[in-house]
Amino acid sequence: MSASSQRNRLTTDENHSGTDVLNRSMSVWHSFTMGFAVVSPVVGLYAIIGVQTVVTGGGWFAALAICLVMQLLVATVYAELASQFPIAGGAYKWARQLGGVTAGQYAGVIYVSSTIAMLTTTAYTGGVWLATFWGALDSSGASMVFWGAVFLLICMALNLAHVNVFKTLIALGVYAEVIGSFGIALLLFFFFRQYGFAELFQHMGTGTAPTETAAFLAALAIAGWAFIGFDACSTTAEETHQPKRMVPRAIFFALSAVGAVVLFNSSALILTFDHAALATASKTADPVTPLIASSLGDWVSKPFSGIVMIAFLACGASVVKYTSRIVFSMAREGNMPDVLSHVTADKMPRNAILFTVTLSGLGLLLGLNDGAVATVIAFGTGGLYAMFAMTTGVGLYTRLTGRWNPALGELKLGAWGLVINFAAFAWSLFELINIAWPRAYAVSEHAPWWQLWAIPLVLGSILGLTTIYILIQKIRRN
Repeated sequence: MSASSQRNRLTTDENHSGTDVLNRSMSVWHSFTMGFAVVSPVVGLYAIIGVQTVVTGGGWFAALAICLVMQLLVATVYAELASQFPIAGGAYKWARQLGGVTAGQYAGVIYVSSTIAMLTTTAYTGGVWLATFWGALDSSGASMVFWGAVFLLICMALNLAHVNVFKTLIALGVYAEVIGSFGIALLLFFFFRQYGFAELFQHMGTGTAPTETAAFLAALAIAGWAFIGFDACSTTAEETHQPKRMVPRAIFFALSAVGAVVLFNSSALILTFDHAALATASKTADPVTPLIASSLGDWVSKPFSGIVMIAFLACGASVVKYTSRIVFSMAREGNMPDVLSHVTADKMPRNAILFTVTLSGLGLLLGLNDGAVATVIAFGTGGLYAMFAMTTGVGLYTRLTGRWNPALGELKLGAWGLVINFAAFAWSLFELINIAWPRAYAVSEHAPWWQLWAIPLVLGSILGLTTIYILIQKIRRN
């Protein structure tokens, strides 16, 4: 594809009719805070700390650090693409523009499915903290689904409210994380730390994983959840001022800031609490609050659960916005019902928001069955890494074949761009396979085969159905 063709295609995509465009109401700060809220140190770390400790036994800090470094390479490719193609839908649009209509259809289906699964996971786990704050925590499936549904409805209301209400909640989420979560980690680290830094790399292989190697690979797979969502900045590029310059910055700032907080918070927890106590707490629905209360006092439990609840709500509301913009973009291109591309008078894609929350709510019903909800949670991570692999793969292929000229973007990496793109693709493919690999010791000793193979089965089914749809569309056109 020539440089002029790329410019013409981009111009065509940006000049949609006035009835289906979004309002540019986000500064780089708002883009950053939304990206920060989606990746969310609290949501990322507190969702994985329990399973990490149970499966690996300990020593998973190194895997967390490696995962962050490699995800920064993936984020660099996203930033490079966003600096040239800043439009709603992000990676879906890039796959369509660089790889063609068919590639875009596959990318869109994977993207929407995985982000909705991610939203369902966030609602399911966020509902726990909502119930904890109100003193109504009950581990039964029906209770988890109920509080998850309440969580989703609040997130939907925040997205349908005036944009300033949404921005305020997201800002509160960031402040809650920085002041509360990070602040508590600082107290633990400087005043309650009991162990030396060598403790961060101890106890690997003492969990349910059979060997140290198996434990480390599982730790990498589990750590993947902590660093997804930075691409939310790119899906809302159409609503960001000066997106070619600001969105790449927001992507880097969001992932870097979250990564720093996650690494520090995890180290504070590991160095403060006895390994046996951490392992015991990890087997409960809330593995963090009792530990912190044991050091700071019971008085901290309520405000701490409130901080975490706000962080989860900010994350959930951001994921609704993030996913609905992918739905909106696909509908605008004719790959989903046209009604989902309609916007209100104030340029809000209300139908896409309602559609996103409805599908996530239906997925939440699977929480009545532990095995089924585990499948949704697994696919939420695996599906997004499939999207990372596809995006970096399309970027690498079109870069090598000359169909994409990165020099036309605002972010210019020169020869380093190819090296980073190759490494990001190799990592994304490896991590996708690693996450999808069946591990009974990471799920349940008695888990059925379909649960162990959940990611390949769900991803294969989605791709298979998409292929049938594409073939039917081609036959109809002929």
